[in-house]
Amino acid sequence: MKNIFLALAIISQFAIAQNKQNKTQKDTTTIHELESVFVTANRTATLRKETPVAISKLTAKTIDESKAVAMYEIVNKTPGVLMVNLGNEQNMMTIRQPMTTNAYYLYLEDGLPIRPLGIFNHNALLEINQFNLESIEVVKGPTSSLYGPEAVGGTINLISQKPSFYPEFKFGVQADQWGYKRIQAAGSATVGKIGFHISGISSIQENSWMTYSDYTKDNLNVRVDYAINDKTRLISNTMIGKYYSDMSGGVNESDFNNRSYKSSSDFTYRKSDALRTRLTLEHDWNLNASSYLTVYHRDNKLGQNPSYGIRWSATNNPTTALGEVNSNNFKSYGVIGQHTQKFDFWNTTMVSGALYDYSPVTYWAYLINLKATLNPGNPGTQTVNKYEIVAEHPEVKLADYTADIYNTAVFKQISFTPIDKLTVTVGGRYDAMKIDYNNALDNSTGNKSYNKFTFKVGANYNPVKNAGFYANYSQGFSPPSITSIFRARTGTGGNTGIPAEFYYNLKPATFENYEFGGWISLLENKLIFDYAIYYMDGKNELLNVRLEDSSTDYRSAGETNHKGIEFGFNYRPNAQWNIRMGGTVAKHRYIDFQLSDNSADVLQNLGGYEMPQAPRWSGNSELSYYPNWLPNFRTSVEWQSVGSYYQNQINSVKYDGYNIFNARVGYKYHNIEIYGNVMNLTDKLYAYNLSRGNAANAQTTYLAAAPRTFLLGIQYNLSLKK
Repeated sequence: MKNIFLALAIISQFAIAQNKQNKTQKDTTTIHELESVFVTANRTATLRKETPVAISKLTAKTIDESKAVAMYEIVNKTPGVLMVNLGNEQNMMTIRQPMTTNAYYLYLEDGLPIRPLGIFNHNALLEINQFNLESIEVVKGPTSSLYGPEAVGGTINLISQKPSFYPEFKFGVQADQWGYKRIQAAGSATVGKIGFHISGISSIQENSWMTYSDYTKDNLNVRVDYAINDKTRLISNTMIGKYYSDMSGGVNESDFNNRSYKSSSDFTYRKSDALRTRLTLEHDWNLNASSYLTVYHRDNKLGQNPSYGIRWSATNNPTTALGEVNSNNFKSYGVIGQHTQKFDFWNTTMVSGALYDYSPVTYWAYLINLKATLNPGNPGTQTVNKYEIVAEHPEVKLADYTADIYNTAVFKQISFTPIDKLTVTVGGRYDAMKIDYNNALDNSTGNKSYNKFTFKVGANYNPVKNAGFYANYSQGFSPPSITSIFRARTGTGGNTGIPAEFYYNLKPATFENYEFGGWISLLENKLIFDYAIYYMDGKNELLNVRLEDSSTDYRSAGETNHKGIEFGFNYRPNAQWNIRMGGTVAKHRYIDFQLSDNSADVLQNLGGYEMPQAPRWSGNSELSYYPNWLPNFRTSVEWQSVGSYYQNQINSVKYDGYNIFNARVGYKYHNIEIYGNVMNLTDKLYAYNLSRGNAANAQTTYLAAAPRTFLLGIQYNLSLKK
C-alpha cells in the first residue's frame, strides 16, 4: 500500500498546479454540512422536521475528532445504538434488537447496500475506510419500504467524502502501545470539469494484549466526478479492500478474571478481499425534478477458520472437538434508478425507483478434527486451555452449494403537506427474491422465492418553530440468509453417517413497528432534545439455539416483542463547552418460542422470557471542551454505559454490564495536528459480550475487552481554500 500514498502525494501536487487559476466556482465541500438535512430516510435531501422516523447524523466534525481505530468508536455515539466490538474491527450490532449477528440491519455505502440480499454479513463494516467518511446517518427501526429486506432494526448509511474544489491533502499515522499502527492519506481537488477524491489506509496489529489477535487491513477508495454540464453529472466510485485477521475468540471465566488474555486456538482466522465499483449518472430536469441511474458491481471473497465454529462438549469425550474451514465468494451485477418529482400542490414530493440485482454465490465448508487440552478442574465443568488441529478433512463437506440470487424491486414514497405544519409520508416497496441453487451434499437443485410488499405511513407535526412531533407505522422483513438455508443441520452430514438435512423450510422474519417521537430546541438552539418511543412485534425471527456441545441450531421463533425509549440531549452553553447525552431503555422478549420438543425437558417454550444479550439500558455521553485561551485545542471525556443482561435463553445467569470512560485530546498548529485517545481510561475489567449455553453445567464465554489503551497520532492537513 506504500505506492498508494506516493500516488496520492503526486496527484495532490499536480492538482495544486492545475487549480491556481480557478477561484470563482462554489466550494462543494459545504453542501451536506447542515445537520438538519438528511438523505437516508427518504432517499432524497429532507429536513429533519419533515422526516417521520428516528434518525441521527454523525457529522464530519464528530468523525474527525473521534480519530477512531474501528467503526464502533464512532457509531456508538448515536442514541439507541450499541455496536459491539468483536476485536480487529469485527462487530455485532444492537439497534432495537438484542446483540446479534442476524440479518436485521442494512449497511449502505452512499445509499447502496454493501452486501446483496441474502448474503448478509455482520462484519461488513470492517471493509469501510474510516478516513474516507464525510458523515454517517443512522435510521432506527424498519425502512424496508424504501430499502428492502434486512432494513429492520436499523439502517446505517456511510456517506463518502466528495471531491473538493480547492486542492486538499491529508497524511497521518497513528499507533498504540499494543502493537497497532495505521498510516492514512487522502487527496482531493477539481480540475476543470473533473473532480476527484482518493483515500487510503493501511493498518497492522501485531503482538497485542490478547494472544493470537494480529490483523492487517488495506483500503483504497477512489471517487471521480465529471460535470457534463450544469444539470448532468457522471460519478464513479471504486473501493478495493484486503483484510486478514487472527480470530482469537473468547476466554473462560477464570482466565477473564485473572486477566489472562490467552486465546485457546492459534489457527482460526478470517480473511476478506472486496471490490465495489459503481457508476452513477445524475440529471436535474428542472428545479422540481431530478433522476439518477446507477450501475454497480461487487466482488467479495470471504474465507474463515472460525473460532465460533469450534464444537466441544465438557461431558462427551472432552479431549476432542470439531471445527471447520469455509469460504463464501460472491459477485453482484446490478442497476438502480430513481426519480424525484416535486409538485406545488400540497408541497408534494414523490420518490420512485426500481432495482435489479443478480448475485451468483459459491460456498463450501469442510470438517476439521481438533484435540482439546483441558484446564484443571472437576470433570464436567472443565474448560479448554488449547485446541490443536489433528486432521483436516476437505472430503467431509459441511456445506457445498452454488446459488444464483435474483432480486427485483420497485418502490415509491410520497410526502405532502395537506395543512400548515403537518407533513404526511406514505411509502411502499415490493421485493421479488429468487434463489436458483445446486446443493452438492444432497445432489438437489431447485429454487426458492421470497416475495414481499412492505409499507409505511408517518406524519410530522411542527406546531411551533422550535418543537415538533412525529408518528409512524412501518413494516420490515428479512428472508433467511442462504448460508443458513444450506447449512447441514446439526447431527447430520459430515462424518456422522446420517444423511445431511437442511433448513429449506426456514421462514422469512416479519416485523410491525409502531413509533412516536419528537424534538425540541431551547435557549436559541443551545439545547436540543429528541426522543423516540417504539413498539415492534416480530414473527419467525431467525434465532440461534446454542446446544450443549456449543454448536448452533437455527429456529424460526413464533413471536417476539421489542419495545423501548431512545433519547438524545445536546447542550452547548457557549463556544467552549458541549454536553452530549444519549441512550435507550429497552426490553426484548419472547412471546412464543418453542425451544424444545423433548418431553423430558423441564423448559420447552420460552414465552415471556427475555431474549439473551439484550441490555435493558445502554448509553453514550460526552463532555467536550474547546478553550478560548488555547485556540485549535480540544479535549473530551466520553462515558459508555451498558446495563445488565441475561447470558442465556433460559434467563438463569446475568452479566452486570459495565461503565467505561474514554478521553480524547487534540491540537492543531498550522497544518499539523497532534492527538491522543485513551480508551478505557480507568483500566476496567469488562467484556464486550458474554454468552452461555442453556445446560446446567454450561460455561460462560467472555469476549474480553481491551485494557487501558493509549493511541497517539499526528496528521498533516494541507488546503489551498481561500
